[in-house]
Amino acid sequence: MIIGVVGLGYVGLPLAVAFAEAGDTVIGVDVDQRKVRELAAGRSHIEDIPDERLAGAVHNIETTTDFGELNRADAVLICVPTPLNVNREPDLGPMISAAKALSPALRRDQVIVLESTTYPGTTREDLAPLLQADSGLIAGEDYALAFSPERVDPGRTDYTIRNTPKVIGGLTPGCTRRACDLYSRVCDQVVPVSSPEAAEMSKLLENIFRSVNIALVNELAMVADRMDIDVWEVIEAAATKPFGFMRFEPGPGMGGHCLPVDPFYLTWKAREYDMPTEFIELAGKVNTHMPYFCVERIERALNSVSKAVRGSRVLLMGVAYKPGVGDMRESPALKIIRLLRERGAEISYHDPHVPALESFGLRSAELEPALVDAELVVIVTAHPEIDHAHVARTAALTLDLRGATRDVESATVSQL
Repeated sequence: MIIGVVGLGYVGLPLAVAFAEAGDTVIGVDVDQRKVRELAAGRSHIEDIPDERLAGAVHNIETTTDFGELNRADAVLICVPTPLNVNREPDLGPMISAAKALSPALRRDQVIVLESTTYPGTTREDLAPLLQADSGLIAGEDYALAFSPERVDPGRTDYTIRNTPKVIGGLTPGCTRRACDLYSRVCDQVVPVSSPEAAEMSKLLENIFRSVNIALVNELAMVADRMDIDVWEVIEAAATKPFGFMRFEPGPGMGGHCLPVDPFYLTWKAREYDMPTEFIELAGKVNTHMPYFCVERIERALNSVSKAVRGSRVLLMGVAYKPGVGDMRESPALKIIRLLRERGAEISYHDPHVPALESFGLRSAELEPALVDAELVVIVTAHPEIDHAHVARTAALTLDLRGATRDVESATVSQL
């Protein structure tokens, strides 16, 4: 088959490589000319796809900025960002632009699948009319249209495209069958559902479930702090229950492409049905507040050694949104840095996955000299390659927001 992939980012590139490895020809389309050139040269910008793996598949991948090339494809997968705007409302701009560019190239009997996370109704009510505008083709009659939510977890190796079940909801039963046949080429298990709306909602449920439970444990961490109870001890004790409990851990806030964004797609859509989603919005409020609470803990840690935030040298250990990757999307470290700078702190950071933070004019510091120089070290992201016990023993003062130093007994170490 010839597979078109629109958007060669964290979702699209792994899909392109998976289909190429299965022997299909892939036409990868992206509006970023630099990204297109780099991929054509065998250089990957995604940690989950190292250059070595890309090199093994690149002979089956054509990269271009020309949407017209997608007319040759048997199937086209749309994998563009669906962010929030400044008012934290859904921004379908990238999807709308992609659909308008794809529409003139659309032809009969193609399979079109939207993978971008969005609110229920987008595939049917927004994407289908956009695709029909220039092509004149009707979804479900002239071509197959479906929604299949991405389930990418950057840095994870135990669950891949191959062994992660793929939820698929087509506009018609025939659309679903054709999309299932398509994904069966690279997925061991496909999970058909009755409609695109069911598939769209399933993705939101997955991420809202995590968001709500993270908010719960974050709120408990703030309560435990007020009560002078070790929340990590409480979590470990509760996790010994073999049924009816799932472990979630507190942290400085949520990051990534899903959890800080996706729940608000449903809260926005629910207003159309006069349904306030108070539970979801409360979780968002708690999680959004966590960087502010962590800055308060930083202030208290410095105050415990008679230092003000202003003028203090604060070293952040890890700034990516999760361990083991360099993904900075919605990372709570960015807000913590901004808040500390507003209070006059001198900020440095060390992260083996993030060489530079251009927006702050910072570069990752060499670890040992930075530990010695810092008046406070804050563990924001616990990367597995860092010896956090050594960090805690070396630093003058350590605040651990991730529970990475619970085995270190020291008066200079405190945890969230």
